[in-house]
Amino acid sequence: MFEQTSTYNASGAVLLSPAERNKVLRNTYWLLALSMLPTVLGAWVGVATGITQALNGILGFVVFIAGAFGFIYAIEKNKNSSAGVPILLAFTFFMGLMLSRLIAMVLGFSNGAELVMTAFGGTAGVFFVMASLASVIKRDLSGMGKWLFIGAIVLMVGSLINVFVGSSAGMMAISMLAIVIFSAYMLYDLKQIMDGGETNYISATLALYLDIVNVFQSLLALLGIFGGEKE
Repeated sequence: MFEQTSTYNASGAVLLSPAERNKVLRNTYWLLALSMLPTVLGAWVGVATGITQALNGILGFVVFIAGAFGFIYAIEKNKNSSAGVPILLAFTFFMGLMLSRLIAMVLGFSNGAELVMTAFGGTAGVFFVMASLASVIKRDLSGMGKWLFIGAIVLMVGSLINVFVGSSAGMMAISMLAIVIFSAYMLYDLKQIMDGGETNYISATLALYLDIVNVFQSLLALLGIFGGEKE
């Protein structure tokens, strides 16, 4: 029996064998599932203690951006070391804390728990659809990356502007656009893993985790705006 090995394309980039690609995908799914535990814990701590309630407006935006980009830098720097997974899990706890303010607000509605579960189910549904599409689409989707990145930058700028404006209509538009962009990002990131374009499962998990969190947050915000019932 001959062992499957990686080959290289004309530009020198690594092309993983099917077995290696499956291993990256499998490890990514396991780590992604594990990352949900610190996220739930962080959200619970945030809701139970109210520690993030003061983080509104520009202060909340600055804390989130500084913390998120700091963690992302540390994860990418340590993705090939034993420190990569613990840093990623610490990041997911931080993200749970950051989500807790929105979750607490939605839970303030009489049907809040139902809305949270609906957002969770909707996000799981989006992930299932994108994973299914990624497994059957044969076309190379790597060209989507630059357009999705531009969309994400536009979205971040729009979110910053809306922090000062405080428009409900702006919040709805941003949330709907975020669902579209990060659902597409989910498809793109999954296809990259399946095609061997992403060879590190920690980086792959980070990308998919960010997609999932953004879709969940945006769905929850929309459900809170349209479906929240006051006591």
